[in-house]
Amino acid sequence: MDTKTSILHHYELSPYSEKIRLAFGMKSMAWQSVLIPVIMPKPDLTALTGGYRKTPVLQLGADIYCDTKLIIRTLDRLQPEPPLIPAGTEATQAAMTKLGDAIFTIVVAIFFGSDNSVFDEDFLKDRDKIIPGGLNRDLMKMIMPGKLDQLRAHLDLLERELSTKGPFLCGTSPTAADLAVHHAVLFIQRGSPSSSSLLEPFSAVRDWCDRLQSVGHGQRREIDSGRALEIARSSEPTSNWSVDPGDPNRRKQGDPLMIMPEDFARDPVAGELVYADVYEIAIKRRDERAGEVVVHFPREDMSVIPGV
Repeated sequence: MDTKTSILHHYELSPYSEKIRLAFGMKSMAWQSVLIPVIMPKPDLTALTGGYRKTPVLQLGADIYCDTKLIIRTLDRLQPEPPLIPAGTEATQAAMTKLGDAIFTIVVAIFFGSDNSVFDEDFLKDRDKIIPGGLNRDLMKMIMPGKLDQLRAHLDLLERELSTKGPFLCGTSPTAADLAVHHAVLFIQRGSPSSSSLLEPFSAVRDWCDRLQSVGHGQRREIDSGRALEIARSSEPTSNWSVDPGDPNRRKQGDPLMIMPEDFARDPVAGELVYADVYEIAIKRRDERAGEVVVHFPREDMSVIPGV
């Protein structure tokens, strides 16, 4: 088995995982699938990441890539054609990613405030632990009408864009911009009646979703998490060992750091700095089961804190 084949740690209902599964499809890539638990504990995943618990995570041997923004850039590096982020569209792609995240946040608030939520109690208890301040269901119910207004406005903007330009957000071929927004709209389709009914008037948005889903997921093969750990343990990290000389914080290779998401699931990952550029930062860590791994993060939306 090729230890450098992309391994995606994911679960089927994860919208952010669907974003990457479709990216594999757009590139017709072969990849290996490790299905992980929906809620904690996730012992085999955290052995690889050092504590990062968001879904999905991409593994290339002993290199572990966190967050879909970085995973998409990594897939473009592995297989440049067709590009998920075409040259000259970088700022547009980043802006559409922010839009997709904003829509997703609105939909999650609607789900948590709905009496017909798709989430079971175990899921709600798990998410309550990772949301700063906890999950206030009463507050979610109170703000849900306003969130429905916001969601409808976002859908109308997408409808106008797709009706005018189509068939995809950046032209005739799908890109990361489509994936960034589609995962949020997909969540609307699969969610509570309060949000899914809002999609009905927006035919261009619904047709666009169908076009993206028809892309498929590439060539997927299942492996178990134990095999993924074995691959990490038997591999050497292939990272370029260099640190950005323009780093405004003047970090140096070997500096101890802790890195964690800024929004929620703020579980810090500790290690030694081995790689950094303007868009990415990576730390080396050792785990009893996974061996020596390098965990990669995007610069966006991450807190980087000096370690001890």
